[in-house]
Parts: sequence; C-alpha cells; structure tokens
Amino acid sequence: LTSSVETVFSLEDIAKVLPHRYPFLLVDKVVEYEQGKRAVGIKSVTLNEPHFTGHFPDRPIMPGVLQVEAMAQLAGIVCLQMEGAEPGAVFFFASADGVKWKKPVVPGDTLVMEVEITKWRKKFGIATATGKGYVDGQVAVEVKEMKFALAK
Repeated sequence: LTSSVETVFSLEDIAKVLPHRYPFLLVDKVVEYEQGKRAVGIKSVTLNEPHFTGHFPDRPIMPGVLQVEAMAQLAGIVCLQMEGAEPGAVFFFASADGVKWKKPVVPGDTLVMEVEITKWRKKFGIATATGKGYVDGQVAVEVKEMKFALAK
C-alpha cells in the first residue's frame, strides 16, 4: 500500500541535521526532498504525546503552534543543508505570517507537511519559506510566510 512512498530521511537522519529531540522533534521522516528548495515530511500524531494531557483532556487536539513548529522544523531540514549553513548550525524561527488552521489535527492523524524555501539570503543567513500541512488529503494548516535566521 505504501510501497511508492520512499523515506528520504529517516528519524535517525533527521537527528543528524536538527538539534531538536523528544518531545520537541516533530518530524518523523522526510519522503520528498529537493536540495535547497522543498521537502515533504511526515508527523505521526499519537495520543501519548505530552501536550495531549492538557490540550484537551476530553478532546485531544494537536496545538496549532506545534503544527507550525513542525513545518518550521521541516524547513530547517532543508535550510541547514544549504550553502552557507555549517554542520551543527542552528536556525531560529523568526516569524510566521498568514497562518490559517482549517481542521483539527488529532491523535491517529498523519500530518503530511510540505514546505518550500522561497528565498535564501546567504550573506545574512535569512531564509523565507511557505508551508502547508494535510490530513487525509485535506489542508489542515497553512503558513503563507515563515522566516528563519541562521545563528552565527
């Protein structure tokens, strides 16, 4: 059923690029990747994640800010491998504009995220990206513009 979905970066590969770790590593794998341009990543949403104990106990919903953070981390996987980003570098999430949530993301969902790097200012270490997250083929969250700053 999923034989056509190839893992490009496994969880172990992602851990070599991103500094995030459990419980804050929010990308489980990358299934599409274009160097310096875009990526498609997967977040498997499970009930045992710590935020569900309080958000909300009787109706668990993945916090919207964590959905946006997951897309930012996926963008970080692309950005941290671009020219000008040294191994071990860190990108800081600088801004998010035009964020819209279309449907709740709940335990049992697979959040399929797509991000595209729209601008990379290597001289200043500033990246701009856009992203969407899908559940069951429907848009659950979208970000018109995210900005990141390379820590120097």
